[in-house]
Amino acid sequence: MRNIKLIIAYDGTGYGGWQRQKNANTIQGEIEKRLEIMTAGPVSLLGAGRTDAGVHALGMVAHFHTDKTLSCEAFLRGLNSLLPENIRILSVENAPADFHSRFWAKAKTYIYTLSTGPVLLPTERLYTYHIPFSLNLEQIEKCLGKIRGTHDFACFEMQGSRDKTCKNGRGSIRTILTAEFHDQGNCHFQFSITGDGFLRQMVRIMVGTILEVGKGRISIDEFQTILDSRDRSNAGPPAPAHGLTLLEIFY
Repeated sequence: MRNIKLIIAYDGTGYGGWQRQKNANTIQGEIEKRLEIMTAGPVSLLGAGRTDAGVHALGMVAHFHTDKTLSCEAFLRGLNSLLPENIRILSVENAPADFHSRFWAKAKTYIYTLSTGPVLLPTERLYTYHIPFSLNLEQIEKCLGKIRGTHDFACFEMQGSRDKTCKNGRGSIRTILTAEFHDQGNCHFQFSITGDGFLRQMVRIMVGTILEVGKGRISIDEFQTILDSRDRSNAGPPAPAHGLTLLEIFY
């Protein structure tokens, strides 16, 4: 059996997220259907993580097993010819027999894009969160300083979402390796957060809470109290899914 690794980009608009579901179109489901056409049999595609409905990706990694002799180039061309235009396979390669897209991952980078301008361009509406007023950038930077490093991030985890199959035994403890906020000009900004792993909706809830600080609704001291509380009910609302993109996964 071959173990084949894919790097995938997709526009999550209109999809029920990455994970296969019975009553919704999903990224995993769409790719599996095309793989089954190409291999003439059932295929289980395993991803490095699960993005929520409406979240995008430029570097999702997944793998599947097959005994077919099709070349990697044939899989690449065939899948891209069969898939809808909002899903693209960027690369296909043979991986080691024991490679696992999820368990081998060492870190992931997410970006979150927003605009504070008075009007959001129609071409940006599916990928950019519109907040039409100014933010306190200094306070946002202070929040990012507080989340860097290793913490219990239970306050930024969607309630009842813990993956019981996770074997690392670390619960809600994660390490944020880098957390930056970039001014891209013309009232556009972007969070860039790299961590050794993320809880369900962690980036969205974290960004949403930091933006509450940027709006002046929560103080820096209150943000620290929220982080220390390990209680989701104390944190702010999750930022909308459409502003979030999985940028890269590191191995």
